[in-house]
Amino acid sequence: MPFRDVRADFPILTREAREGGRLTYLDSAATSHQPADVLRAQEEFVRLHYGAVGRGAHLLAEEATEAFEAARSAVAGFVGAGEGEIVWTGNATAAINLVASGMGAASQGIGGSESRGFALGAGDEIVVTESEHHANIIPWQVLARRTGAALRWIPVDDVGHLVLDGLDSIVNERTKVMAFQHASNVTGLIHPVGRLVDRARAVGALTVLDACQSVPHLPVDFAALGVDFAGFSGHKMLGPTGIGALYGRRGLLDALPPSVYGGSTIKTVTMTETTWLGAPARFEAGSQPVVQAIGLAAAARYLSALGMTQVAAHDERLANRLRTGVSSIEGVRLLGPIGGGSDPVLGLAAFTVEGVHPHDVGQVLDDAGIAVRVGHHCAQPLHARLGAQSSTRASAQVYTSDDDIDRLLEALSGVRRYFAPKGAS
Repeated sequence: MPFRDVRADFPILTREAREGGRLTYLDSAATSHQPADVLRAQEEFVRLHYGAVGRGAHLLAEEATEAFEAARSAVAGFVGAGEGEIVWTGNATAAINLVASGMGAASQGIGGSESRGFALGAGDEIVVTESEHHANIIPWQVLARRTGAALRWIPVDDVGHLVLDGLDSIVNERTKVMAFQHASNVTGLIHPVGRLVDRARAVGALTVLDACQSVPHLPVDFAALGVDFAGFSGHKMLGPTGIGALYGRRGLLDALPPSVYGGSTIKTVTMTETTWLGAPARFEAGSQPVVQAIGLAAAARYLSALGMTQVAAHDERLANRLRTGVSSIEGVRLLGPIGGGSDPVLGLAAFTVEGVHPHDVGQVLDDAGIAVRVGHHCAQPLHARLGAQSSTRASAQVYTSDDDIDRLLEALSGVRRYFAPKGAS
């Protein structure tokens, strides 16, 4: 059955582009738009139920608390998490930092005996991949420096595939944590989570999954994937900014020490000692992002109603159209494989145009009403490995149509001619 045309569900897509005409939005891997259902859910909560969560016995406080925890349950169900296994964060970056900072605290003796398993020191190793977003590299660089552990990485080949021939030597008995992305925000490649998790388990290492790009496009079940922790962001899955989540296996979350301190996280406080609540409360200090959580839950319900299997099939079809089209344009280099078969990819394409800076490519496309991303996409090591300082990236979402892809390809085909010297053929 054809995927339902949902463009009308997104109010912002009714506005005109810079020079008038239809807006073609192909920057969803950076920030996706919110459907009317998500906007209404937030507005209704603010108008009728707004109050402090967990801090009052009056009607509005009770309603706000109930809505807040119902949102947590909805998002947990969307990603295969159990009760107490979803912690609200500001975004996926904050989720990954929460784990790395907690391990750093444990390494300093904070959290007592129950947190000892998270401690790192000299001789221990942290493993990432060369494909990672900076948010899944920098926290581990800092943790390595704080603890004396060594940082290692799984390399990628000329196309962006993880080179797993040496996996058993890179992930070894010294490895304490392995952090990796589910899918690349540059090449679009969907990585073999199962193989990586199996190797980490074989040596007793914890796994941390960056699921920012996968959760909006694929059916994701963290428990079934077997990862220990995972982070994702609301603004990439049709929700608001300022909200994301950390998934963690319940026993691990209850043992990981918090690294942000304040109200709502504690059992008792004296002038010299503090004891913590269990997860997720121990990680959610201060006033909560209540409105954003309501919006993220509404986004999860919207995607669930579409059906994530159907969403994934739509994304796969657009990926084929987009990546095949980009790779066929003379003078344009697609980063990563075309996809298909043994190369599963998401519906995004990062590319370079011979002789034209990515920012200039983006400007020409913007003049044609097409919104794309330009830069290194917070993945400088991967760009360097692929031989590109930066790139232009187009990315699809549920509201993206064949016509959107075709408009991009047509405009992209004319970019080199636009910058060609006058009189050149």
